[in-house]
Formats: sequence, structure tokens, C-alpha cells
Amino acid sequence: MVPELAPIAIGVIATGVLMVLIYGGLYVGVALTAVSFVGVMVLRGDFGIAAQMLSIAASDSIASYIFGVIPLFVLMGMLVGISGIGEECFDVADRMLQRLAGGLGIATVAANAVFAAITGISIAAAAVFSRIAVPQMIRFGYRAKFATGVVAGSSVLGMLIPPSLLFILFGIVTETSIGLLFMAGILPGLLLTAVYCAYIVAAAHFRPGLIFEPGRSPAAARLRPKVRPAEVVRALMPVGLLVLFVIGGIYGGYFTPTEAGAVGAAGALLLTALRGRLERGAVWKVLVDTGQITASVCLLLIGASLFSRFLALSGLPQQVSALFQETGLGVGGFLAVYVLTLVVLGCILDSSSTLLIAVPIAYPVSASFGLDPYWFGVVSVLTIEIGLLTPPFGLSVFVVRATLAEELPITTNQVFSGSFPFVLLMGLTLGLVMAFPWLATGLL
Repeated sequence: MVPELAPIAIGVIATGVLMVLIYGGLYVGVALTAVSFVGVMVLRGDFGIAAQMLSIAASDSIASYIFGVIPLFVLMGMLVGISGIGEECFDVADRMLQRLAGGLGIATVAANAVFAAITGISIAAAAVFSRIAVPQMIRFGYRAKFATGVVAGSSVLGMLIPPSLLFILFGIVTETSIGLLFMAGILPGLLLTAVYCAYIVAAAHFRPGLIFEPGRSPAAARLRPKVRPAEVVRALMPVGLLVLFVIGGIYGGYFTPTEAGAVGAAGALLLTALRGRLERGAVWKVLVDTGQITASVCLLLIGASLFSRFLALSGLPQQVSALFQETGLGVGGFLAVYVLTLVVLGCILDSSSTLLIAVPIAYPVSASFGLDPYWFGVVSVLTIEIGLLTPPFGLSVFVVRATLAEELPITTNQVFSGSFPFVLLMGLTLGLVMAFPWLATGLL
């Protein structure tokens, strides 16, 4: 007779094997699929059942209508990336804030927030603003460590301010509304932007040595022409229109998220063409990059879907929930363990992989505690984004370093050091969202 805890033991062992394989360098999508397939086969003792579950997982995760939202939003983000909007938004923000101490740093954060509202891809923001913001800041006396740190730190806004690829993945895995997840991310995203700006202003006034090179004045009067209202309108109107059609269309009930993605991609294509950036080579690169990202996400989603089914068969999430309730740790203990786990995973994995490994285990537990799924989604994404700035993986940090490799003699450790204050600020924002859930649910 098979012991009652055997399925749970299999789930625990499989999860441990999964982490060993990933840490050993196996691609996350392959590891998830292989471990889950073998786990189902061991639990059911039948290769055919495991194969059938794999087929169903693939069909449910990427053959469904909702999956179309991923390539469409990725395409929109890629097109916006070559449109020049990021550069123009930064230029306008810089000229508006040029007489404010730390103004270039605030301009970088503000432009990144605007860019995030129409791309949803942190890595794209890190690459774009490394090229346009870091040289400007260094030129006007900012420390290279701070300049690269503020770019890496503010790039994470791309995954919090909607549309966000991580919110899309969370919605697909948990079968929650992607539109409502987008709405839940707005206030936390704006809060994080405000916290970043407040830190830069405070540091420029009270600890200028953290931001500026010795002997360089923190005053930023660089005698550039003042920005005219017409320039502000011209820079922000494309962004406003895309956000209005995409997010406003979802929130107003005019579009499904997939339809909004199509509208956004079409709008980004038109916008890029009108700005004269739709060159043949650029279009081909956008299409190839979109295909590569989509294919990578496909395999991750198939593996995560099969992993969720395997965990449900093993009973591991239910056992974890019962364990927290029986030990008296309750919801507070669960959230503490969950947040810590996400931070640790984020140190060695990319954001999508971290989400697709942890959420299938944790989401059923959060539901058993009655936690709001959209608040839980915001907490998950905000915590996972911390991993983009923490060693040894720190994907945003490596993107900034690689983008500037030929222009700036700065080490990866220096970029990590410059990003560290922003890790702390993200932790502060996470604490506020956890303490005041209405920050995530207030617009729902």
C-alpha cells in the first residue's frame, strides 16, 4: 500500500530536483517540463497519462486566445523602443528639471516611467536609457556609479506600470483578469516612481557626495533652452494616446487584453512609421526579437502549466497551506517566507522564470488564506523585480553594463553598488503595499 504522504514527498523531491537542475544551468523551461513530466509519470505510474497532461498543458497555455496578448504587447514594446519616444521624453524631462538639484536623475526616472507605460519590458528600458541618460549625467558631474544605478533601478518600472509582461504571465498562470492586474499595478508603480524621485532630491540636498563628483556643483543650471508647452505636448501625446487606447480600452470594457494588445501594436507601428523610424533592418530585428521572446515564453508557460498540474496531483500546495495554519505562522509567516523565496530565486533566475516557478506553489496557498489575488499579484511582481538589481544575476545591471561596455570604464560591481539604494527603496515600497493593500486594489 502506498503511504499517504508519498505524493507530497514526490512533490517535495521534484521541487528540489528542479532547483538543482536550474542552478546547474539547465534552461528553466526544459527543467520545468522534464521534472513535471517525470513527476506525473511516477505519481500515476503511466507514461500515457503524463504525455496526455503535457499535451493538455501546452494546449491550455499557448493555444488559447488569451496567449495572443504576449506577442502583441512584446511587439508593441519593441516598436516603441525604436520609435525614439524614450529619447524625446528624456530630453523634455531634462529641460523641465534642469535647474533642480539632481534634476537629471529625476528626469531619468520620470522618462523611464513614461517609457514603462507603453513597453512593459524592463530590459528594453535599461538598454535605451543607458545610452541616452548615463553619458548626459556623467557630462554634468554626476558620479558614474549613481548614473548607472539610477538607470538600472528605474528600469524595473517597466514591469510594474502597465502593460507588464509579468502581470500577463501571472494572469495566465493563475487564471485571473489581466486587465484588473494592469489596473492594480498603476498606484504602486506611481508610488515607486515618487519614492525614487524623493530619494534623489533628498540626496542631492543633504548628501550630494552620493550623486555628484567631488567639486562639482549640485546645481543643475546648464543654460539649455527652456521647454515650451508645445514640446511637452508633442513628446507626451503619443504616449498618452497609446495608454488611452490600451489601458483605457481595457478598463472601459471596450477591448479584451488581447484586443488591446493588437490595438497597441498597430498604434506603435503607425507611430514609428510617422516618426520615420520604420527602416527595413529595424523592422526585421523587431520581428526577430519578438519571435525569440515569444518562443522563450511559450516553453516557459508550457513547463509552468504542467508544473502546476503536477503540484495539484501531489497535494504539495495544500500541505504547505495546512502547515502554515497548524504551526500558527498564518498569513504573515507565509508572506514572509514567500517574499524571501522570491528574492533568493531572483538572485539566480530571470523574472519570468522566478514567477513561473514560485506562483504555481504559492498562489493556491494565498487563496486558502483569502488574500486578494490582484494584491498578491502586485506583491509578487514587485518582489520579483528586486531580483533584477541583486547579484549574482541582476539582469538589468548586466544589460546596463553591457550597453556601456565600449563607452564607460565601469565594473559590474560598481553598477550593483549604485543600484543598491534603489533595492532598499523597492523594499520600502513593497512594505507599504503589503501594509496598505488599497494601494493595489484602490482602482479595481
